[in-house]
Amino acid sequence: MADLSCGEFQETVSEYLVRHRSVLDVMSKLQEAGARVNRAVAKSVTSCGCLEVSAQKQKFPENATLADLKRMINSHISGELCPECREALETELGQMLFYIAALCAITGLDLDEIMMKEHDRLRMLGLFNLT
Repeated sequence: MADLSCGEFQETVSEYLVRHRSVLDVMSKLQEAGARVNRAVAKSVTSCGCLEVSAQKQKFPENATLADLKRMINSHISGELCPECREALETELGQMLFYIAALCAITGLDLDEIMMKEHDRLRMLGLFNLT
């Protein structure tokens, strides 16, 4: 399963994409999937407690380099997903991937190509990407 390409995944999604073939359906389901991903993370904090969020303004010294900033930036998350929260988040992320692949399939885009282009952009821009 580790050798599955984005293209193969996209083909499989396209084969099983029957009920939500309309671009409007796919767009709304993708948005719903994103909300469910956010909810799964929030529940791991608020209901389970396996993760904790402690957020404050990021402070950086004036003389910090971009490489320094990369090491200094905090994710604001502590803890580790418990098995139940991990499974829930993986499921929701999987659904999101499904609808991303579906949107690519019905618009004629190639998910493999999109990932390669984004990877090239990231590698070319490096720290200057600032995402």
